[in-house]
Amino acid sequence: MAPRVLISDELSDAAVQIFKDRGIDVDFQPQLGKDKDKLLEIIGNYDGLAIRSATKVTEKIIAGAANLKVIGRAGIGVDNVDIPEASKKGIIVMNTPFGNSITTAEHAIAMMFAVARQIPEASASTHAGKWEKSKFMGVELFNKTLGVIGAGNIGGIVCDRAVGLKMKVVAYDPFLSEERAQELKVEKVELDELLARADFITLHVPMTEQTKNILSREALAKTKPGVRIINCARGGLVDEEALADALKSGHVAGAAFDVFTVEPAKENVLFGLPNVVVTPHLGAATSEAQENVALQVAEQMSDYLLTGAVQNALNMPSVTAEEAKVMGPWIKLAQHLGAFIGQLTDEPVKAVNILYDGAVAVMNLKAMNSAVIAGIMKASNPDVNMVSAPVIAKERGIQISTTNQDKSGAFDGYIKVTVVTSKRERSVAGTCFSDGKPRFIQIKGINIDAEVGAHMLYTTNEDVPGIIGTLGNTMGKAGVNIANFTLGRAKAGGEAIALLYLDDAPKADVLKALGETGLFQQVAPLQFEV
Repeated sequence: MAPRVLISDELSDAAVQIFKDRGIDVDFQPQLGKDKDKLLEIIGNYDGLAIRSATKVTEKIIAGAANLKVIGRAGIGVDNVDIPEASKKGIIVMNTPFGNSITTAEHAIAMMFAVARQIPEASASTHAGKWEKSKFMGVELFNKTLGVIGAGNIGGIVCDRAVGLKMKVVAYDPFLSEERAQELKVEKVELDELLARADFITLHVPMTEQTKNILSREALAKTKPGVRIINCARGGLVDEEALADALKSGHVAGAAFDVFTVEPAKENVLFGLPNVVVTPHLGAATSEAQENVALQVAEQMSDYLLTGAVQNALNMPSVTAEEAKVMGPWIKLAQHLGAFIGQLTDEPVKAVNILYDGAVAVMNLKAMNSAVIAGIMKASNPDVNMVSAPVIAKERGIQISTTNQDKSGAFDGYIKVTVVTSKRERSVAGTCFSDGKPRFIQIKGINIDAEVGAHMLYTTNEDVPGIIGTLGNTMGKAGVNIANFTLGRAKAGGEAIALLYLDDAPKADVLKALGETGLFQQVAPLQFEV
């Protein structure tokens, strides 16, 4: 059956057609996002939900989304989606951070020009029949210092445009590398230095606990007298009360804001102040940007629902379509390794240590980690997936550590998973052969070579005669066919293991019969999604 996608906000006909062309069943109800009761009533019927800003995907909506796998937001902001709840439910939340980047950056540059030359006030004055040429004395951008707070995607475009205007650009961004700063032709500085040097300051960071009021009253006091401040990023990055006071005192010469702490902003302390330019959150409001993000979200959601490729996800590592093809067998192996240990572990897990060796060590390890954790947790919670597993692990205080190393053994690459509980450590390793089939290659430090089957039986015992015969006879009497049989031992007469690949799951009486032989320390049936 084709995946079903509900579009509850306005998207272009071209975006809707992308879904259809990819073989996805689309239900286009662009006004539904405003009717939360109706949305709740039908959301359980869909695999995907495509939205803009009108639809509010609340905890209640998510709770009713029994089949939902992905939410796609045509735009950058996802304030209207309860991401933590979506993650717990295993729903991927995607946005489209690049479709409106140029538009938003251009708006910031336009706002900077507007406040530098007092264009809105001059326009209003001229419309009123006045000719107040001397009243609107502006400043040039040429040779001025622009301070950019946040030099990511949009901030980087602003830097590029400002350099083209022959401005001196200083940037504060903890994640900006020296190499990237050189590429952008900007000077990387600390925030206090930026505040002291900048003639104009523009903000391009997300709203987080770390960035909230990044331009606080104290920070504004450190700015250069006559500074002009532009915010086209997020409301709440600037203390609006403090900025209003600084504007009234003349310390800040002007401000241009497209975003506000409370939106829609029907009133604000900045409204009505001289040389304050305000717009109603128009950063992404161009026809090109709106079309771009609509097309992008349709492509991303289709790719995920049809191929498993994850792009621009906010709660899961991204995996491109190309990566998905190469990583598919390894992700399946990671899930199998996690599932193996998860089914054998009864006590709470304290830590998971994952070793990646050789070819797999250069792949997307965040996605691999998610697959391992999901495999472990599925044993106790079948609804867990790669999205929800890391969230649950964090809630339980499970420590996840990763090691990657160059090829160190007989295999081109392998993964080894070790789980630590209060009682023991348990490890299993596996690899993928050239045919893409995953194999178990080591259990408890004992080397083996075992295919992965839907139904398996794992036993531990002392290395003594009669083990193979006992297992074969017991399965034969129960009518259970053995597809593959693998043995391994630490040393002659020492600890040994057996891993049987069965055509059918062994019933309880079979397990009981094996236990009563007195030959086995552990007899555990295993199931895998193959």
